[in-house]
Amino acid sequence: MALVVAGALLVTIVLPAEYAIDPVGTGRWLGLTEIASPSLTPVEVVNADGAALVPVQNGPFGEYPAEFKLDVFEIALAPYEYVEYKYHLEQGATMLYSWTASAALIHDFHGERPGGASDGGPAEESFDKRDRQRASGSFTAPFSGIHGWYWENPGGEPITVRLTSSGFYGSALEIRSDRTRRTRTLRPLETLLALPEESAGTAR
Repeated sequence: MALVVAGALLVTIVLPAEYAIDPVGTGRWLGLTEIASPSLTPVEVVNADGAALVPVQNGPFGEYPAEFKLDVFEIALAPYEYVEYKYHLEQGATMLYSWTASAALIHDFHGERPGGASDGGPAEESFDKRDRQRASGSFTAPFSGIHGWYWENPGGEPITVRLTSSGFYGSALEIRSDRTRRTRTLRPLETLLALPEESAGTAR
């Protein structure tokens, strides 16, 4: 009798609940097959191209409406020439960066608010103003606007600067010594990986 009862329980309850095997249909009737093979309902994440990359905080996570971008920028600065290279970041958006130069530069990492000081803060705010040859780190924008670097060659020999970054930004702005301005639309990571390095956002 014990073997019969154990066999019945195995076929009608254990197999459907543990392995989703339901030879007599009791698992479906009792809802036991759902235990072994539960249906999944993934969280829908809005992925909207062109949406402002503003993070929505969920505890330690910041969720964005689109994927991050990656950029590589390289430039040779003639003696006493400068360049500004900045990304548009929404308040709270984050980026990672690493840059190096062939010699020390006059350096200023700063941000500019759109339309000046419309939110009550200064039109421009400097975060790191020190002579440097390289730097690596992360940056979270304290306000919406353009944030990035000013590099100036202080000497008589050309200096090459190379920047690699990734972040939740949509475009970059390059300003040269001759006052020319160039806006660059950045690409998603998988698009960049399919391109030769020279066409992956490198400027010379």
